[in-house]
Amino acid sequence: MTTETKQVTAAVSMESDASLRQDAKLDEKSSFVVVAFILSGSAWLLLGSLLGAVASFKMHWPDWLGDASWLTFGRIRPLHLNWMAYGWASQVGVGVSLWVLSRVLKAAIPARPWIFVGLLVWNLALLVGGVEILMGRSRGLEWLEMPLYAIVPIVFAIALAGEAAISMLYARKVKHLYISAWYLIAAFVSFPLLGVVSSLPIFEGTVQASMNWWYAHNALGLWFTPMGLAFAYFFIPKVTGRPIYSYPLSALGFWSLLLFYNWNGFHHLIGGPVPTWFVTISIAASVMMLIPVITVAVNHHMTIIGSFEAVKYSPTLRFVVFGAMSYTFVSVQGSFQALRTFNETIHFTHYVVAHAHAGVYAFFTMMLFGAVYYIMPRVTNWEWHSPKLIKLHFWLSASGIVIYLVGLQWGGIIQGMEMNNPDIPFMTVVNNTKKWLFSRSFAAILLTAGHFVFAYNLFRLMHVRKVRPAPPVTWLDIQRQRALQPKPEPVTLGKRIASAVERVGNSFKRWANDVKIDER
Repeated sequence: MTTETKQVTAAVSMESDASLRQDAKLDEKSSFVVVAFILSGSAWLLLGSLLGAVASFKMHWPDWLGDASWLTFGRIRPLHLNWMAYGWASQVGVGVSLWVLSRVLKAAIPARPWIFVGLLVWNLALLVGGVEILMGRSRGLEWLEMPLYAIVPIVFAIALAGEAAISMLYARKVKHLYISAWYLIAAFVSFPLLGVVSSLPIFEGTVQASMNWWYAHNALGLWFTPMGLAFAYFFIPKVTGRPIYSYPLSALGFWSLLLFYNWNGFHHLIGGPVPTWFVTISIAASVMMLIPVITVAVNHHMTIIGSFEAVKYSPTLRFVVFGAMSYTFVSVQGSFQALRTFNETIHFTHYVVAHAHAGVYAFFTMMLFGAVYYIMPRVTNWEWHSPKLIKLHFWLSASGIVIYLVGLQWGGIIQGMEMNNPDIPFMTVVNNTKKWLFSRSFAAILLTAGHFVFAYNLFRLMHVRKVRPAPPVTWLDIQRQRALQPKPEPVTLGKRIASAVERVGNSFKRWANDVKIDER
């Protein structure tokens, strides 16, 4: 190694050490707020999971818990949706987003006490809104069932976190904006806009239905999706130690997502009392979504290619890669199901329910799990106690959502074809659908079990602290260490044959000795 090479290596090492110390200071400052959002969202995850399981069981036994009006399917199911969307997904999403922004912008999270107060108000709003839904005072709009006096405080709390995100943008210590920051800032700007517009008292009739699907689809497309993609763009290079494959592709994916996604929701109104051109624009935009989807898929795949072995060892990468693959699947699926010919079959079927879970769970929730497994040891300075339980959580969640999607989507297509056949009575269609609903309930059991394993992992991390986290090591570092280790001498075919003959000879000698001993 030349003197110049040694100097460069030393300089890189010093720069890396300084960056690690800076990241550790940022993690220390953000610890309380980030942990609060993750723990709070995880509590809503458990409550929402139980509600979802009960709602699924009631598809088989509708009279179960039917004596209490507040435990009927029409109240439990929308509460499950709201607590999972605004409790689990949004709260943990905000916590992870603030942490990622702090890392990529090299700026501390500002106004942390006010953000925590916003979280408390947010939780109170979820509790009040949940009680209102159980009491039968729902607004009757999907994703907007809670009353306005519960929705508005949630929008305010997210706007408060968004203001902190924009403040970090202005106070950043870096000149270059990494693509994750683009997506996260867009998400924090988009959701308050969606919340304010959907809360205006100017919608009624078919216009209100159009607004409802504009909001519901964009809550997934311009709130959860940008956050999920930002996490993928951050954690895949972070764990593998490799830069993102193509920055121009990431920019193309970002701008095309913003351009096309906000038009998508109206394809849910195919066949409804709305102008044909209105729905046609939405269908065209849905098909054009193939541009950002394929762009992101290529970028993620080319970034991780050559490092797929890391998925077996990294809990974060395991969840994040599953989520990234699910994003491609659900988005391509969404583009095709927007077409009128396909939509005529799957509309009003369980297929659409499964599609929604593919987006919110298979894509976004799996991203959140991977992010939490990466972040918590860094903000608490304690390591996860059981890699086996993390692996168990992954397989429960992954197998559960796959069973859910396969059962309901296959059954939904059959259900739609039978409903479009005038010769098949409606009750026959209902009875034929029952068997597919068992996959939903079985999946609910697996998913809920996985969530309790996740909660137990969090509990152990926070209360049974034993192991400090090791210094961060990327998969590229591991590969380099392996390359430096002496490689074993290759075994030729002749050596293998000689070794086999020797083993046979030794076995024969032992057998001969045993025979002599028996004769004596």
